[in-house]
Amino acid sequence: MSIKRLFDITAASAALVALAPVYAITAHKVKKNLGSPVLFRQTRPGLNGKPFEMIKFRTMRDAVDNEGNPLPNSERLTPFGQMLRSSSLDELPELINVLKGDMSLVGPRPLLMEYLSDFKEEEI
Repeated sequence: MSIKRLFDITAASAALVALAPVYAITAHKVKKNLGSPVLFRQTRPGLNGKPFEMIKFRTMRDAVDNEGNPLPNSERLTPFGQMLRSSSLDELPELINVLKGDMSLVGPRPLLMEYLSDFKEEEI
């Protein structure tokens, strides 16, 4: 196990324990304000382009138009969701991804899968 991985496990574990009350309160508020599910999951490219499911707290409501198509993001983002994003509380569940080894605390943020083709092989 590398020093970087050991750091990730130690720091993410400590953060999850220390922030457990914040995590619980945020989850409760998300459920109260936006309903279920509390967590948002999105496939992102990890190391060597291997896909993984990144988890975050939900910040948008599930609003659709008359034809069942999702409304634009700007219309689905609530003031509560905006507060979660501006405080980065929506990203607390990513610590679980760090513990699983999908992400690291230090390094580039995983982009959307659609951007993977924009990178050269050595950049992935």
